[in-house]
Amino acid sequence: MHAPSRRIVVLGGGTGIAACLRGLKAHTREITAVVTVADDGGSSGRLRKDYQMPPPGDARNCLVALSRGDPLLQELMSYRFTDSILRGHSFGNLFLTVLTQLGGNFTEALRRTAIFLDCAGEVLPSTEARVVLEALHPDGSKSTGEQAIANAGKPITSMALRPEPPPLTAEIRARLAEAALIVIGPGSLYTSLAPNLLVPGMVEAIEASPARRLLVANLMTQPGETDGFDLARHVTQLRQVTGLERLDAVLCSSTQAEGEVLQNYAAAGAEPVQVPPLVETVAGIPLIRAPLSTVLPGGMVRHDSERLAALVLAQMEPRFP
Repeated sequence: MHAPSRRIVVLGGGTGIAACLRGLKAHTREITAVVTVADDGGSSGRLRKDYQMPPPGDARNCLVALSRGDPLLQELMSYRFTDSILRGHSFGNLFLTVLTQLGGNFTEALRRTAIFLDCAGEVLPSTEARVVLEALHPDGSKSTGEQAIANAGKPITSMALRPEPPPLTAEIRARLAEAALIVIGPGSLYTSLAPNLLVPGMVEAIEASPARRLLVANLMTQPGETDGFDLARHVTQLRQVTGLERLDAVLCSSTQAEGEVLQNYAAAGAEPVQVPPLVETVAGIPLIRAPLSTVLPGGMVRHDSERLAALVLAQMEPRFP
């Protein structure tokens, strides 16, 4: 008789899901992070264009979050150059680029880096194809590329990856099929979560999995993308643009930013994602609340890694000690 699965699959963008991965790595090594490869800005965008490879930034963030090795190695991979011709590049992005060039395979470069960093799990790109994200707006116009979508400031009616990538890899399909939990987010709705779910076969594999499917709600709205969105609208829009219907729970924070921190976010065009008090469901999905938010040095509002991991793992009980 086979033991119950303990694998957790987390889907999103590197910065958004890093908090979840950092918390989970203290409890299990059976983690698979599936990350978007649609980023076209900053260091990742430059390397993607110059070396004809998937953008490495989101994957690097996940690798660092999962690392259980020497903290200096984590600092090394996150180090960002501030001058000369390397300005704006992180060492980790360059490291992954060199490994990809040497081996000719981005997924293998991620695998080798995970060993180097002693990661508590694996990081897989949602596709190895070089794709861009395309958004269709109500006025009939289109925005192509993550940066253009974020800067357009228009409502979005549908999204697609261009060119359409090959079907979901057998490796990711297998991880989803054997998972006990599938965690989506946190992350930017349109530019971190949607790109993963738009890979052909991804939604079908998630919905066919016996795993419990969780959506981690964002703490703040995304300027230019989700202005004024409450939690219900986040969920309905995710369903509309990706086709994902089956979710077993939405995890959200019962605490929000306050005072000067909130004022600074408001000045930048962001606000807390609103959740009506006392409601037990959102868009027909059970809602689970817990005090998940924390404020980092510098005033950045993020999910508390330990609290988020504890809440995620609690959804696996009694199979997870």
